[in-house]
Amino acid sequence: MINGSTQSSKGVSAKSFLEPGNKNISEYPDMSDLAERLRFDPKSGRIWLDHRRMFLMHTRSFGELRREMISEFGMNAARSLLTRLGYLSGTIDAKLATKIRSDRDDFDAFSTGPQMHALLGIVRVECVAFEMDQAKGKFFGEYLWHDSVEDECHIRDYGLSDYEACWMQVGYASGFTSAFLGRPALFREVECTSMGYKHCRIIGKPVEEWEDVHRDLHFIHGAGLDRTDSKEPLKPNHQHTSASIASSLAFLPTKETSTSNQIVGTSAGFRTVKHFIDKVAQTNATVLLMGESGVGKEVFAQYLHRSSKRSDKPIIAVNCAAIPENLLEAELFGVEKGAFTGATSSRPGRFERAENGTIFLDEIGTLSLSSQGKLLRVLQEGEVERVGATQVRKIDIRVVAATNVDLEAAVEAGNFREDLYYRLSVFPVNIPPLRERRADIPLLLDYFLKKFTQKHGKTITGYSEKATSALFSYNWPGNIREMENMVERGVILAEEDGYIDFSNLILRKSHNLSSVFSMGENGELSELFHAQGRQTEPTQKPDTGVQNLLASGLSFAEIEAKLLRAAVDEADGNLAAAARKIGLTRPQLAYRLDKLDINGGCSENLADT
Repeated sequence: MINGSTQSSKGVSAKSFLEPGNKNISEYPDMSDLAERLRFDPKSGRIWLDHRRMFLMHTRSFGELRREMISEFGMNAARSLLTRLGYLSGTIDAKLATKIRSDRDDFDAFSTGPQMHALLGIVRVECVAFEMDQAKGKFFGEYLWHDSVEDECHIRDYGLSDYEACWMQVGYASGFTSAFLGRPALFREVECTSMGYKHCRIIGKPVEEWEDVHRDLHFIHGAGLDRTDSKEPLKPNHQHTSASIASSLAFLPTKETSTSNQIVGTSAGFRTVKHFIDKVAQTNATVLLMGESGVGKEVFAQYLHRSSKRSDKPIIAVNCAAIPENLLEAELFGVEKGAFTGATSSRPGRFERAENGTIFLDEIGTLSLSSQGKLLRVLQEGEVERVGATQVRKIDIRVVAATNVDLEAAVEAGNFREDLYYRLSVFPVNIPPLRERRADIPLLLDYFLKKFTQKHGKTITGYSEKATSALFSYNWPGNIREMENMVERGVILAEEDGYIDFSNLILRKSHNLSSVFSMGENGELSELFHAQGRQTEPTQKPDTGVQNLLASGLSFAEIEAKLLRAAVDEADGNLAAAARKIGLTRPQLAYRLDKLDINGGCSENLADT
């Protein structure tokens, strides 16, 4: 239990956490690691927190939305909706906590939740008591909320009430704690500013340690809520048994679903393409996939085949640009023995091998006019004739074609047959470039990171803040294929147990980065990258510290050794704390200390945890 005189389960002293007159946000760990993950890109109209898109909202607008929900659906239903909204947000932020503070003690890692509420302008949180033992599933937390957004909106619309009003915030605390612990937990608001108290007070613990949790579960699940404006508490649902209460409170699973057979995306452009493909998949219509090189046309073709009635049959992919003109007919339609020199046996072509399945014709815009005519006949008649054969063979296949060429312009220029174009474009689908669906970037970055760490047998913790900002603001001329290559290169270059840094990515110098802003320690926004894609210096003033180091005549190794010794000594030998001061992980710091032969002479308890 953290209080004025005791310590947490990991030996973190409470220090001044609960000293009278010193209860403010500075009690928590430094939150620069969170603030740096909040990025603004006005040019594209996007705000990100880590890899997730955010948006700003006026408190007046939120208050009006809240009031309309209460008026339209009733107090209980509105409360349930807002509680569930907060619960989901809490589970998402719990993943962020385990990602960026995995090397911290329980209190520092858990404090991500309260600090996120402050960072996003929702409420200032003060810790009163904290106890956690994840191995035993033990948790107790007591916090004060100051200047709650929900209270401000509630009091403005309804004045003081006889019931608590911070519904979304309670849901957030419950969701964050449940996901962080890996077991259901609940917070309750026992005092609220909207009830006339000076501040709000919440208490949280595992769900089974609470009595009469049915009302709380109703608000989180939204099941059985009435649509009246009643302020009376809900009646218990006696269908819940005490044994089922703990399992009935859902939280986000920690196990990731496999994406090996799934397309990856969440943007509006991605969903539009997926919607069209889902619509056409159950038919036999010919599909033409259009888009720039690298947007994932073959991936969507594979998804279309898996979603079709032919999914148990083969899909044969043909890169029309990779087959020489003189061999194209034999490759597509097959050849009979003796048809030409070297044809020592009969063999089927790609169309026959795709029988009852799907044939994917990639880069079809590269075909010559002669090859286009032969392909048109096959599509019209539904039959193929092998080279050197005297009879035709009927085929039953689904044709999916893809091109990064504007076929309409090619038709007008006389480079592509108009009749073949209309035969192929029965159902055209245009796949937008990655720069037009930036919401897919975080999902794709995570997907490729997992893919290539498994492929190369490496452990990579993620991307540095500088790398993340560059990846989000990059224009991606090579689209998803370029990203795939870039992430694989980053995985190869990154240190084991380290992260992918900006220097590992080697972004093209000829393509600009859009303006991205990050929040500094003083709350002001500063531009990370200017138009030419180089990192912008936060200030134009000369760095006297660097100038003094250059004037000292010390070598780089001597400067590094002095820095490491100073950090370890200032942290009283605590390697984790020392690593945080200089922006390293504990294993990285330990490696450098060992490399420079800096041992326990720096501090008596150098090897602490």
